[in-house]
Amino acid sequence: MKLFVKIGIAVLLYLFFLVAYLPANWLVSIAPLPSNVSLAGVDGTLWDGQADLVKIDNRQLENVSWQLSPLGLFLGQANVDFQIGNRATAVSGRGSVSYSLSGLSAENVRFEAPNSFILAGTRLPFRTQISGDVSLMVQTLEQGQPWCEQLNGKLFLNSTNVTNQFGEYPLGDVVLGLSCIDGQVQLNTDEQTNQLGLQGTLILAEKNLVKISAKIKPTDSQPDDLRKALSFLGKQDSQGYYPINYQGTLPGL
Repeated sequence: MKLFVKIGIAVLLYLFFLVAYLPANWLVSIAPLPSNVSLAGVDGTLWDGQADLVKIDNRQLENVSWQLSPLGLFLGQANVDFQIGNRATAVSGRGSVSYSLSGLSAENVRFEAPNSFILAGTRLPFRTQISGDVSLMVQTLEQGQPWCEQLNGKLFLNSTNVTNQFGEYPLGDVVLGLSCIDGQVQLNTDEQTNQLGLQGTLILAEKNLVKISAKIKPTDSQPDDLRKALSFLGKQDSQGYYPINYQGTLPGL
């Protein structure tokens, strides 16, 4: 009996070290990756690896590394610490992500990228072009229905400039708070976190439905083309605000 126990332990240890030291590049070569995803320069192991380049559709991520917790897998969840790029790359990020039968969760996630990366060549209405960059900071995220159970973070739109066939709109810096309300993702801003005289909320509901309830008033810091276009939004209220209301889907969402 003792012999069988020793053999069993030896087999388990062999399997553990076999999996632990499997080369990441070999695993990628046999993994059923989606057709729009490719990796290059993969090195390391399943538990501690890196890739020089990750391509997803028209987007590229450089210097991607990860650490996967073996203990987490034994407990029924995948816990991954990741890092993307560095200060010299256009796109960078880091954080901790977990996945289990209950869904996705994340902590202390930071992601920064230019708008050109986010849009990835998407054709916007009215020949619109957007420059600038975004910074996403997520302290906590727990997946739920339809989108979230918990969400706490901020989205920074930095040096944003919008041009289209109607004019040029240098919007500057805008800060949006991120939260979860009844399972829906909510973004909110006010006049303390932007120079546009804008305040209100955007809600991402189920089936990619977007609901915007906001208002904006003329300010000296607004772009001229924006200030001239405000009257098209409707009538001003008693405090000088124009209404911004929308319900539908956004292009590319």
